[in-house]
Parts: sequence; structure tokens; C-alpha cells
Amino acid sequence: MIGAINLSEKTKDLLEWFYCIVIALVLAMIFRYFVGTPTVVKQVSMYPTLVQDERLWLNRLGRTFGSMPKRGEIITFEEPDQITYSSSEIDLNKPIAKYSDKNAFKWFVENFLEIGKKSYIKRVIALPGEHVQIKDGKVYINDVELKEDYLQDGIVTDVTGIGFDDFVVPEKCVFAMGDNRNHSTDCRSFGCIPLEKIESTVAIRIWPLNKWGNV
Repeated sequence: MIGAINLSEKTKDLLEWFYCIVIALVLAMIFRYFVGTPTVVKQVSMYPTLVQDERLWLNRLGRTFGSMPKRGEIITFEEPDQITYSSSEIDLNKPIAKYSDKNAFKWFVENFLEIGKKSYIKRVIALPGEHVQIKDGKVYINDVELKEDYLQDGIVTDVTGIGFDDFVVPEKCVFAMGDNRNHSTDCRSFGCIPLEKIESTVAIRIWPLNKWGNV
């Protein structure tokens, strides 16, 4: 009987630890999805603003409350299903990136557990209702040249091949590009990003320590 009691107590302790670990993991995933999370820069498309292997803190409250990011903010968003288009597929009257519907399990795995998901990080250039033109190596918003002090000297903005270069940003969408224009696959290729596909905004840089702070 004594042995049975001890075994029961040990089992109870193990279960308590198991429940604590599960609860902690669930709370961590909830916090990461709805509030914020760290990430590592893996692309060169935002150079020189962001450099590979820098650590960032992402703010996800915008997704939680469905708020529109501001022009100039750096955002992350889900990779569209289609990255490039043929001339017959381009519709400048509906310049929205294509996303397919996902079943609940796939959505949970990719968006909540963040397994097998690819995200892009770009800068918001234009907002809903704004007329965007890319010409002569520059960006024009409502016929006014956009001043982009964050670009390196000599960088020009072009649409290589088939892309979106003259359109109005649809409602509840943003137009975003990388700062490293010659090495960035962005909305010029696949169209504007719907608000519900925006995952976060970059809040601060947390590593390296000598560059800690706002981006």
C-alpha cells in the first residue's frame, strides 16, 4: 500500500509538471500570435535599413486589432501564393496579391505554430485609395514624387519585366517594397497586400546591441 501511495504521488507530480508546461507553451503561443515576437532578418531586401542576422522585435497588436499600418513602417506579411505574373494575368484594376483559402488545421500550423510558413518583410509605400506610379526610376503617390531618404544613393525603383507600376491601392490593402530595390521581390511583382495578411510591424531592433532601438 505504501508503494502504491508513493507511485500515485509521483504520478500526480508528473501530471502537474506536464500541465504547467502545456499551459506555459499555450500562453507563449498566444502571446506570440496576438502581441509580439522576436525574429531574425534572413533577407537582403531591406538593406541597408536591415542587415542579415539582425534581431528584431515584431509588434503584432496591429493584426490583433485590425489596424492599418502607416506609410514608412516596416511590416511582415504572408508570402502570396503567386509571386510573378504573365502579361495576360496582370490586372491593374485589381492589383491585389493572390492568396488561397486554407483549412483550419493548415492555418493553425502555419500561422499559430508558425511551421512551414514563409513571410516577407518590406516597407509600406502607399495606402488605400492612393494612386501609385513607378516611372523614371522613382515612385509617385498621387502624382507627387515620394521622398525616400532611407534608400541608398543611386538606387532606382523599376518594375522588371511584368509587374504593377500604375494603379490605385485597393481598400484595406497596402503597397510595400524593400529598400534594396534591385534585390527585392515585393508588391511590384505580386500586387498589394490585404490587411488580413499583414502579420506585424517592426517595433525595435534588439540585436546587435550597438544598434538597439527604433528602426
